[in-house]
Amino acid sequence: MKRLILCADDYALAPGVSRAIRDLAAAGRLNATSVMTPGPDLSEEAARLLAVAPPGFQIGLHVTLTGGLTPLTAPSIAFAEGIGSLLVRSHLRRLDRPAIAVEIAAQMAAFLAAFGRPPDFVDGHQHAHLLPGIRDLVVSAVERHAPSAWIRQCSGPRGAGEGIKGRIIAGLSRGLKRLAARHGIPTNPAFSGAYDFASGDFAAIFPRFLTGLPDGAVVMVHPGVVDAALKQVDPVHAPRERERDYLAGDDFPQALAAAGFHLA
Repeated sequence: MKRLILCADDYALAPGVSRAIRDLAAAGRLNATSVMTPGPDLSEEAARLLAVAPPGFQIGLHVTLTGGLTPLTAPSIAFAEGIGSLLVRSHLRRLDRPAIAVEIAAQMAAFLAAFGRPPDFVDGHQHAHLLPGIRDLVVSAVERHAPSAWIRQCSGPRGAGEGIKGRIIAGLSRGLKRLAARHGIPTNPAFSGAYDFASGDFAAIFPRFLTGLPDGAVVMVHPGVVDAALKQVDPVHAPRERERDYLAGDDFPQALAAAGFHLA
């Protein structure tokens, strides 16, 4: 059987998201999550996760530079601008790199304070850690603060998952993989999990994520319970509950077994 890292993104984004991730982790339906340290009540959410996470469960830093949360440092980071605007500015070299570096360092420090140790891995909300002008700052932060961590690259045998979204994310990963290799930082051998949230049928989509993946690959998921706090900070609502229901149900372990995987 091949090992799979099934990572739930966005821990600490909102109470309902965190609760769903903890329930799945405790049930053995996940073996990794990545944490948004600008999220509310981080220290309490960290304690709740550590109380239920089984041995070997990996906890990473979800570098957050977009979305509805408030930056830990300079408001000039402008989380609310969205990944599209950040992508354009990164390619035009119009990023405030010093401010981004300070924010990444603050998020790393917040993780260390909440969990009492460095993250096992580092990735990025909406894959912002892949972007030029940002990925080198992430690599530097890992070297300085989490030298044993790996960084999530987001390409695999079928791009990064489904459709044009998956192909774009996979293309952006090439630069990060080269940079991490030059610095001797490990990355995952393959990745999947991207799809159009509007497509709906996660139960049909998930088994396709596993096609062709090698041992040790990463698949990202976004389970959650929709609550008022989530509605204030993120537009992804119903898909989170569909993902939670699938991962908690009987079809999920059957799909893993049929593809020759187990959660490492």
